[in-house]
Amino acid sequence: MAKGDETRRLILRRGVETAYRIGLGGLTIGSLATITGLSKSGLYAHFRSKEALQLAVLDEARTDFIATVVRPALTSPRGIPRLRVLFEHWSTWGSEGRPGCCLFVKAANEFDQQEGIVRDELVQAHRDLQDTIAQIARTAIAEGHFGSGVDPEQIATDLYGIMLALYLGAQLLADPAARPRADHAFERLLADAAPPA
Repeated sequence: MAKGDETRRLILRRGVETAYRIGLGGLTIGSLATITGLSKSGLYAHFRSKEALQLAVLDEARTDFIATVVRPALTSPRGIPRLRVLFEHWSTWGSEGRPGCCLFVKAANEFDQQEGIVRDELVQAHRDLQDTIAQIARTAIAEGHFGSGVDPEQIATDLYGIMLALYLGAQLLADPAARPRADHAFERLLADAAPPA
């Protein structure tokens, strides 16, 4: 990796951490310059605008999520094993305190009423993840792990809900039972989707 690329990556990691703390909407070239100790002009050379910086930070968080959560799942055996790996990595990714873990949730709340490219990117990131979960559910149906009448989009919605409850419980509420409750809800989701005996 070239030195310029490495510098940009380090800046973006700090950008993800900063956006997690102050909100993506509050992330500016000026605020990031203050936190990193870099000059505004130096950061401007990398990003050119607040919006470009916000998009780059979202992309960095998304890249980390795909590498840490989605890719290991997609290289696992099809069906329920794949869904289990996705759930396990997603749960762990959030509980490790990675700053990107709730950035998408926080940013969705910030930008839900704002039109523009940042909101569009957030919408696409959430849709892509739901589509990925639904596709994994389809493989579970094809493998006979789920009943043929199971709705893959409902599985995706239910799993998304479990993960949102886990993040809320673990982070905001500091509930030590958040992860066990998420595990229980996930197992119930699988059991409800199982084919008839």
